[in-house]
Amino acid sequence: MFATRTRLAVRQGTILQRQFGVSAVAANKAMDPIQKLFLDKLNEYKVKSKAAGGKMVDPSPAIQKEITAELDRVRRVYGGADGADMTKFPTFNFPEPQVDPINS
Repeated sequence: MFATRTRLAVRQGTILQRQFGVSAVAANKAMDPIQKLFLDKLNEYKVKSKAAGGKMVDPSPAIQKEITAELDRVRRVYGGADGADMTKFPTFNFPEPQVDPINS
């Protein structure tokens, strides 16, 4: 039946379009427990991430120590100031070159 309709539509020069939509009823259907746990963990992480304000979520002391050590190493290697934020892109200030006037 679909094949005959498709051939008929092709002969007539019309375009068939199929729309896929998700209704609220279909989205609220029961899901398997693993999928539900996964979505719950994602939502929990999203809430914790917003509460942390852009910092790491639940960092352990070992991870904090490792991050501090790496930032100190980067600061030493690339010559950052003691209070500089090494996670931001640097700003460059190039002075205007001084050109001597040509005496004629």
